[in-house]
Order: sequence, then structure tokens, then C-alpha cells
Amino acid sequence: MTLSAFDRAYDELLLRWPASTEEQDVATPYGPTRVHVCGPAGGAPLVLLPGGSATGLVWFANAPALATRYRVHAVDLLGDAGRTRRQGTAPKNSADLTAWLDALLDGLGLTRTHLCGHSYGAWLAATYALHAPHRINRLALIDPTQIFAAFRPGYLLHALPTLIRPSQDRARAFLAWETAGAPLDETWQRLYAAATTVPGRKIVTGRRPRTTHLHMPALILLAERSRALHAAKTAARARRDIPQAKVHVLPGTTHHSLPSAAPEELNTRLLNFLH
Repeated sequence: MTLSAFDRAYDELLLRWPASTEEQDVATPYGPTRVHVCGPAGGAPLVLLPGGSATGLVWFANAPALATRYRVHAVDLLGDAGRTRRQGTAPKNSADLTAWLDALLDGLGLTRTHLCGHSYGAWLAATYALHAPHRINRLALIDPTQIFAAFRPGYLLHALPTLIRPSQDRARAFLAWETAGAPLDETWQRLYAAATTVPGRKIVTGRRPRTTHLHMPALILLAERSRALHAAKTAARARRDIPQAKVHVLPGTTHHSLPSAAPEELNTRLLNFLH
């Protein structure tokens, strides 16, 4: 059987993960969820949620460092491109997403975990942390969208063509505009571009999380040159809403170049925070 462009890029990027990485399909009421697992079996658990169209493999530049201390679980999101399959109950709202994550953590045997998300994955992480704070040790949000601020209008305007008539060329053009010369891995670019054209994608969203109700230790990392968010304004809002949070702006980064581009500072800040 001939593999699709998405599957070819997916398999190629998987080869960039640590050789010990395990592929697990965890049963949930919404279908089996694909999780990439690496790190010491006895290590403290860390669950990673990617941005839209990125798949759990987007953490390829972070997993080797994070897995030196933690048992990393990188998730292919429900409703998005990847190898998580929708079966049974169809997710319709944020309550379905939190129920899915409840089932996923149960299936992984994680009563408590560190939780980290990027972009849409950060929105999902914050939403889940409010739903089940007793299950989250520490919460990390990387250039989080729809939490502290709405998308910048220019970002939505440039994203519109990829939403109305998705194509790989349009997805690549959008990435080129947003990253504006920031380093971006070629294999992941092919994966992202192909992901936008995968049939049946239906990403569920919801209201902004009530961040003032988040009381666990939190880390917020913002992209200095993000075209999705205004970094300085978002940082100020984050510090006001979550006073216990550590908030940092990562120099030279953009929304879509994270988390893989120039990962050293991101990895160091995550490891220092989780320690």
C-alpha cells in the first residue's frame, strides 16, 4: 500500500525520537489514542500536548533532553491529524476533551502528572488543569493561544486560506509568513503541511480557561516574535492572572517555530521548572 505524504513524513519524524521510544495506543471512549513514550520507566510522568496539525511528534527536539529525567508521554490529539483514531463517542465540547484526557491518563496509569502544552495544546492543558487540578503536579504553557489573549487579527487573516481551502502549499506559505526566517525543521514542515489536508479533522475548542483559578506551580513560555500573540502584553496578563507563575519570553522564537527550533533554552527552562 502506498503511504500518504502525511504518513511518510510521520514515519520519518518518528525516527528522530530516542531509539527506546514506545508507541502505545490507549483505549478511550472516543477511540484509541496514540502516545509516544520514552524515558526511564520509573521517572516522574510528563504529558506533552502539541499544537494543531503538529502531532505528538513535534516534540522531537525536546524529548531526548526531557527523557533524561522524566517518563515522557507525547500525545496525538483527539480530532486532529495523527494516529489517534476517532471511534465511539464523538467529541463535541471541552467537557468531552477533559473526559478523553481523564480516560487517557487512567489508561496510562497516571494518577498525577506534569502537564505541558503548546498553542492549542496549551489551551487544552489549562482547561484540563482546571477540570482535574488534583491530577496535575506542574503546568507548563508554551505560547498559549485563547488563554490570556485572543489571536492577533493579522494571524487569523493569514491563517484563513488554510482553513477555507487547505492545501500543502498554503500551509507552507502560512508557516513561512509566521516564522519569518526562524529555523524550522523540513521534515516537520512536510508533516504539518500534509496534516492540514487530512480528511475528517475536527478540532474541538471552547471558552477561555479561568486562569485566575489555576493554583498549581505554572510556567509560561512566550515566543518573542510570535505573530499569533503579542508577547509583552500576554506576559503581563499571565503575571496578573497567575501570580505564582514563572513567565519568560524566548528570544528569536515564533509561534510555529516552537517547540522544536533552538530548543536548548526551552528544554532548560522546562527541566529547571519541573525539577
